[in-house]
Amino acid sequence: MWLLLVLLQAALLPAQPCEAPGEAAAVRGLSARLLGLAGDPARDPDPSVYLALRLAGDHDLRGEERYLARLRDAFQRRYGRSLQAADQLHGHPQWDAAATEQNASAEAEWPETGRLALYLLGLRATCPPPDPGPQRSLVTWLKYYLEEDWAGSRRHGHPLTSYYQYSLGVLALCVHRKRVREEVIRRLLAAEHHGRFGHAGGSAVDTQAVAALAFACLERERLVGARLAAELRAAARGVRRRMVEAQGPDGFFGNVYSTPWAMQVFIATNTCQTQPAYGRAMAALLENLDAFTTAATMAQALPALHGRSYLDIASMRCQEEPDTLMPVSAEPPPEMLGDMTVRLVVECPQQWCPQRRLYDRPVSAPAGSSLLDVLRAATTQGPPNFTFVTQDTPQGPFLSRVLGLEARQQQRRYWQLLTAPDTSLQMGVADYRPEDGETLILRLSEW
Repeated sequence: MWLLLVLLQAALLPAQPCEAPGEAAAVRGLSARLLGLAGDPARDPDPSVYLALRLAGDHDLRGEERYLARLRDAFQRRYGRSLQAADQLHGHPQWDAAATEQNASAEAEWPETGRLALYLLGLRATCPPPDPGPQRSLVTWLKYYLEEDWAGSRRHGHPLTSYYQYSLGVLALCVHRKRVREEVIRRLLAAEHHGRFGHAGGSAVDTQAVAALAFACLERERLVGARLAAELRAAARGVRRRMVEAQGPDGFFGNVYSTPWAMQVFIATNTCQTQPAYGRAMAALLENLDAFTTAATMAQALPALHGRSYLDIASMRCQEEPDTLMPVSAEPPPEMLGDMTVRLVVECPQQWCPQRRLYDRPVSAPAGSSLLDVLRAATTQGPPNFTFVTQDTPQGPFLSRVLGLEARQQQRRYWQLLTAPDTSLQMGVADYRPEDGETLILRLSEW
């Protein structure tokens, strides 16, 4: 019944130039599934989910209001005690790190550039616009975080967070039409020019894409001078060219999950209709919609599938938004009988590790188990004893410690998830479901 509603209502929606013609029903169905996941109160609110719902062609306006209220509660708890300190910092061209540390909440000691940037993008996509008072304070916090990242890149050769978060910060300030210091922008330009966006040996297509979106926004909103605008335009053009050259025979830019970010670049720069690579990527994405099973991956895919980019937030007009989207509850995975055995390997290729391979043994678990279930099963099947710790995030559990070795952002270390021989997983530990006989690798890596 819901699919019939999708088909009938899709015909009423205005087409976007970069949408896939004739595929509105499938894309709208994915939006309905994301809306169903967003309505689950047990899931932590995620700004990227709200952005995907706001950039969709059709809406459940009351459901979006409820989700925004949950987001506001989360960020008010996080920053509420620090808004006064942020107001004191607002408008200062220079930042006194010592004074800031004294005034800021202890909760805000480490930059949260990317997460706060996504939340501010979400606020900008809200209709009617929210009270600008608290929003200005949050913008001030984002400016501070970006300055901290910029200072870190000067000291260490990379931001304290990552170039992905750094780019999101520049993009969010641009969408809010807030100027960013030229030195901050040029640090990002230099990183793009010298190919510093790689992540643990990967191509980091998503980072390149977000940086290109930031470049395109700064030029479009005329927040920089003519000379810098020309450099930004050339950099965005270079990112597009490299993406086209690196497009695989399967149509993906990098992989199925990074492809939507790359597609946003073609949408934002008005080249989606003239670049054949975009059409191939859209076709590949539509053929693999079943790969997007979690709220985080759906939220990453849907803006591009709707023919929109994060730059569209800057010019959103919310009159007469169609309010006919109905949530679709996620179907539980089919129950599988019997057990499976996978090989679990833990590697530490760092020089300070006592040995490269710290753990290597078969682990039995019920068929259909997630990687997280496999790790839990491993703790009961020693010797050798296996231990791990996860940290809850809006995108699900994050693997933070394995066999006593901690993944620390300050040291730019993380636990990379792979399937043998060397394929990086594009899902989290709670989402990936290994097959019987598969070899899973947990590798302590640096970026």
